[in-house]
Amino acid sequence: MEVSDLRIALFSGNYNMTVDGANKALNRLVGYLLAQGAAVRVYSPTVANPDFAPTGDLVSVPSFAIPGRSEYRIPVTFSSRVRQDIAEFAPNILHISSPDRVSRQAAAWARRRKLPVACSVHTRFETYFRYYNLSFLEPVIVAWLRKLYRKCDALIAPSESFAQVLRDQRMNYDIGIWTRGVEQDVFNPMRRDIEWRRGLGIDDDIPVIAFLGRLVMEKGLDVFADSIDVLARRGVPHKVVVIGEGPAGEWFESRLPNASFVGFQGGENLAQALASCDIFFNPSVTETFGNVTLEAMACGLPVVAARATGSASIVKHGQTGYLVSPGSITGFADHLQRYCADPRLRADHGAAAESESGAYQWDAINRAVADTYLRLIRQKQRRGG
Repeated sequence: MEVSDLRIALFSGNYNMTVDGANKALNRLVGYLLAQGAAVRVYSPTVANPDFAPTGDLVSVPSFAIPGRSEYRIPVTFSSRVRQDIAEFAPNILHISSPDRVSRQAAAWARRRKLPVACSVHTRFETYFRYYNLSFLEPVIVAWLRKLYRKCDALIAPSESFAQVLRDQRMNYDIGIWTRGVEQDVFNPMRRDIEWRRGLGIDDDIPVIAFLGRLVMEKGLDVFADSIDVLARRGVPHKVVVIGEGPAGEWFESRLPNASFVGFQGGENLAQALASCDIFFNPSVTETFGNVTLEAMACGLPVVAARATGSASIVKHGQTGYLVSPGSITGFADHLQRYCADPRLRADHGAAAESESGAYQWDAINRAVADTYLRLIRQKQRRGG
């Protein structure tokens, strides 16, 4: 069997409604598979005005908006319309990318037909609850996830560090790696624009610390703000640029009144914004890879990040940045201060970060997923025989 023989039914909780690292990766994967001659059918909630056009054929599944987070929708049911569509499509493998009810029903549908099921895991769902005073639910969520993941033929994780977490949690014993790539023709140090900085009122010699991501509490906004407060109390010259938007944006702006909030940026505009900064700070512990970190590295920025899944697999401590114990405000501030005070160190680690990002090429990365599909189909066929 070749990649061109694949017929993949992909279930996603958010394929193109809002921009995030997971759905960008899924769309790029589908584009790669289609270019190799494979057939792909995507099933996901849809909205009237999505953030971007979907790659490939997209079938809408019944869903409702999350209260208070209307930019996201929850799939409701594996409806008869969807069942008929997928039966007519006749996939030879099912790929689910979220643990929602529809994905679980689709996985059960596939198992009854002895089709292999691959599940890509894009975020640490269980960690979200600690940001909303519901950390007592984490063990329950882990057990709920395990019930699904154990029934899949394989899991696909975006980083080795996250794959190890999944192994430790006994989620599955077949865990492959689907890392992420970066478009270096878009994200590179040549995008740096001193006039863009000046337009924000930033002096040329002031080090700029960048935040990039959706403005939601689970991205570690409180840790970011607290660390910046420590720098200010120490009298360390710096400026903060926040790239992104989200429901916690107003709270974040109140916590960082001296920061420049430039809103959502994409493509070349995002590359320009990143490359025009000097240091990338990512305190999040919910990332499973950290696309934003890789994009910042490709732009030549050294990184200060939490020693957690995702960043721990990308950042080389003391070479391309610094890894800090999650939640260590003083630790984050110490390394940010080090970079702010030493332009040569910033330049050396930034150059090393750019070089390291060159190892992440999309075609080779997506080929690994296609190879996983082919392996699972072969294994299922042998077992059936």
